[in-house]
Amino acid sequence: MAIVVRNTNYSGEVLENILTVATTGNELVSKGLIMVIPGVEKEISVPRLRAGKMLQKRKEDPQKADAKGDFEYSEKKLDPEDFMAFTVFNPRTFENIWRPFQPKGNLVFSELPPEVQNKLLESMSKQLQFELGWHYINGVYAKEGDDNLMNGILTQAAKDEDCIIVECESKSIIDRLYAVLDSIPEAILEHTNLRILMSKKDFQKYDKELTAREHKNSDETKINEKSFKGIKIETVASWPSDVLMATLCSPDVDGNLFAAVNLQDDESVIQIDKLSNASELYFFKLLMKADTNIGFGEEIVVFDGRENPAFKNPAGVPEGASEKGVFGLENVTDLSDDEIPEGDGGQA
Repeated sequence: MAIVVRNTNYSGEVLENILTVATTGNELVSKGLIMVIPGVEKEISVPRLRAGKMLQKRKEDPQKADAKGDFEYSEKKLDPEDFMAFTVFNPRTFENIWRPFQPKGNLVFSELPPEVQNKLLESMSKQLQFELGWHYINGVYAKEGDDNLMNGILTQAAKDEDCIIVECESKSIIDRLYAVLDSIPEAILEHTNLRILMSKKDFQKYDKELTAREHKNSDETKINEKSFKGIKIETVASWPSDVLMATLCSPDVDGNLFAAVNLQDDESVIQIDKLSNASELYFFKLLMKADTNIGFGEEIVVFDGRENPAFKNPAGVPEGASEKGVFGLENVTDLSDDEIPEGDGGQA
């Protein structure tokens, strides 16, 4: 069965609540880092418009041939893939541990109490949101395999040739952040929606590096501010370690990350019923569609220091060379303590 009750501390006592395990959920959505487009049953496009260079010398009688610059229109597609959650269980599993809700009378006509339904639904919804959070980030779609449900943000970004890939040989998170910072295009450098996305483990390393600088940052009893040179850092559950990404994040159209679903709260729309009329078994079932994509690759700066990176330099470009989309930066913080400017104690 899908539900396993491990009962080592109770032998028939009355339990008034079933505690559900807290999960981190889909933090890209809950933190407002991605725009979710609901009601998408089929393919939808994210329109993109670029304008070319237009300024020129003044002419008294400009002609058509003097026109300079153009508008380039393109689209990024969001094509939601179908998937589901389905689990079967026997409500009698809980008879010995949830005594107030034990079925009364003939067992043939016993029903699953609403209190049990609600707790199980709550737990299932949390788990689904957590799993969706992983797929929104790391998912790789394939026709076969239950772990290949959809393409996540990192998968989509890695396919975009316009993404700016930075390199840094140092293991220091501060060095890597400087590499990302120095490669962010000026057009978005001071944008209010600019964020640096990283894993929670990487932020712990960053926080430790800051704390190690005596008299300059928080001590061991405090956590340093999630910021780097004025750019807010967002730690996201399921984000892979050794991957730093700077891009525009918003739950609206002024961000650079997008998701399409057939219902905005799909992960909470769950069907519960008997498996069959003659069965004691119940089932939980959820059907949904989802896909993710990015807007502009040139508005994404990423460092990928994993052993098998998804973001790789274009073929033929030497490591550390400065070409379009490729930047190199090494050991930028290899300075003595005296050479490091005095900070404000809270920000990096």
